Formats: sequence, structure tokens, C-alpha cells
Amino acid sequence: MPSLPQRTAPSISLTQFLIEAQRAGHVSPDLRLLIEVVARACKRISIAVGKGALGGVLGEAGTDGEASMNIQGEAQKKLDVIANDVLMEANAWGGHLAGLASEEMDHSQPIPDVYPRGNYLLLFDPLDGSSNIDVNISVGTIFSVLRCPDGVTTPCDENFLQPGTAQVCAGYTTYGPSTMLVLTVGHGTHAFTLDREIGSFMLTTRDMRIPGETREFAVNMSNQRFWEAPMQEYVGDLLAGSEGPRGKDFNMRWVASMVADVHRILTRGGIFSYPLDRKCAAKGGKLRLMYEANPMSLLVEQAGGAASTGRQRMLEVQPTGLHQRVPVFLGSRREVETAVEYHRRHDGPEAEARSNANANANANANANAIGA
Repeated sequence: MPSLPQRTAPSISLTQFLIEAQRAGHVSPDLRLLIEVVARACKRISIAVGKGALGGVLGEAGTDGEASMNIQGEAQKKLDVIANDVLMEANAWGGHLAGLASEEMDHSQPIPDVYPRGNYLLLFDPLDGSSNIDVNISVGTIFSVLRCPDGVTTPCDENFLQPGTAQVCAGYTTYGPSTMLVLTVGHGTHAFTLDREIGSFMLTTRDMRIPGETREFAVNMSNQRFWEAPMQEYVGDLLAGSEGPRGKDFNMRWVASMVADVHRILTRGGIFSYPLDRKCAAKGGKLRLMYEANPMSLLVEQAGGAASTGRQRMLEVQPTGLHQRVPVFLGSRREVETAVEYHRRHDGPEAEARSNANANANANANANAIGA
């Protein structure tokens, strides 16, 4: 008698996943619709990225041979501008947002008066890793959602300056061999893959988990000579391998696209570092807190990992500016804790005492929250 065919789990679309999350009380109806709008915009960006040279979207933006520059003083790629416009236009009229902010714009923008305004704020990096687009390496879109403060009808920059713990949603889309959306609404981190034939994001990994231990690290080694002493010591010990104090061999990976590097870490573990160095010290760091570090840190923490500036939990940093930059260490929990320990030892006993006090306070707060 032939065996019966095995039943496979039914495919779940992003829409179905979000409806189930709404029924469970994890998202509001407006947040669900907002996420769907962002996902549709990312599909459009995926199409533009996929066309590459055929779509005339490669190279730098600008006219008369002069490159267009963004607020960060960086040359904009054509796809930077296209992706920014797509996200702006898609989210302007839906009625779910009070305002939005982009890494590519000087200031935040309230939703125009001609459209209804909602209760959320959206921040996004429209095309992370765009310096790689001309060489066909994976790039992506990163986004973060905050609540608009009560009583604010026309939000300005200061209304966006909320710590990462205030995020109600974070995610990114990576445009690679497949287009993937990785999302959290505060109840785990989940991966969806775009089914191009039906045009829907389908759930492919529920509750992603980052291994606590790792033998992989991602860092731009060309900046080594500019690093602070604790980072020099930390990476030196990694490179010493099994004969060094760490007692095991490490492999290095570096894509120069944060989305691609973090996606690898969410998939198989590792630590991503962009430490403070002499080149970026005056700015506070290299990566943007609001558009890159905070959303990625929430995704990593929801997958069991950790994220830090090297001296403070990332999600507890109080923003002081819309384009504030910070050093970043995120990924496998125990490896991030090890990197932080190198900084703590270097900073001295007073810093270690403060760190221990903060850790105890956080543990007590978590215990109280669980008890409540």
C-alpha cells in the first residue's frame, strides 16, 4: 500500500500574519495597514533594484556631472533618490502616519494637510548599502515605527527623538537573490520571502533565533589603525584564534551593507561591529541611531541577540538629533557581551561599577515587568 503524502504547513502571507497579530492584540489596525503599505513600497523598490542597468538606475544622482549630496554629505545614488521617493509617496496619503523622516532628508516631514493623519511616525533608510548597487551586491531598506506623542498633530524633529525601546515595529527588506522582509512588532523576529509569481511576502521563518556563541565577526578592518584601544585588543584576540586568549578560531565576513551583514547574523549568528574611531569620533560614530542602529537592534534583541554602543545598551540611548550617529555592536549575545567587557575594562573601575548598577536595575525592571 503506497504511503500517504506528507502534509506541508500552509503558507502564510504577510497580510494573514498581520491579521493574526492584530487579533492577538500585538498590532493595531492602523499599524497593520502601515506595515502593509511599507511592504508594498519595498516591492516597488525591489523591482527597480532588479532591473539594474536595464532600468537606467545605476550610478550617482545629480546633473551636469555634479553628484547630488544628502544631509550626511554623502553622494546619492540614483536608486537612493528613487527609493526615498517611493517610500514618501506610498506613505503620504494612507492616513496611518502623522509624519515621517528619512536618512536622505534634512528634517522630518509631517503628512500634508490634504491627507488624514494617523498616530504613528515612520523613519527609514531607503537604500542601505547603496554604494554596492553598481557592483550587484545585496542592498536593502530599513524602517522603524514610533508612536506620535499624545496631543501632537503636526510632528517636528523633536517628536521623533524617542529611545529604541519606544519602537512599536522595526524591519528591513534585503534585495538579493531573493527579496526578503524581516519584521518584528515586539513579539519575535520573523522572515518573509517575496513570491514574485503571486506578488506576496510569504512567511518562511517564524521566530528567528541568533545562536548565543559564534566564530564569525563582521568589521571593516581597513579602519583598524583608527580604532580605540579596547577595540584593538578585542579584534587582536579574535585574530589570535585558538592559540590566543579566546581559545578558538574566528572567521571574518564584511559585505559593507549593514542589511546583508545583519541578515547573515540573524540567520546563522555572528557579531557586527562598527566601533568608534578617530575618523568618526567627532560625529559620535559612523551609523545612524534612528535609521539603522535602533531598528536593527530591536530585530536582533527580539531574536535573542544583544546590541550595544560598546558602553550602553543600544535601545536605551536617548536620541539628541534626528541624524545622530553611534558606534554599534550587535549579534550573538555572549559575543556582544564580550566586546562590551573589553570596553568596560579599558574604561576603568568606575565605568564597570556604573555598568553593573545599570545591569542590576535592568534585571529588576524586567523582573517587575514579568511579575506585573
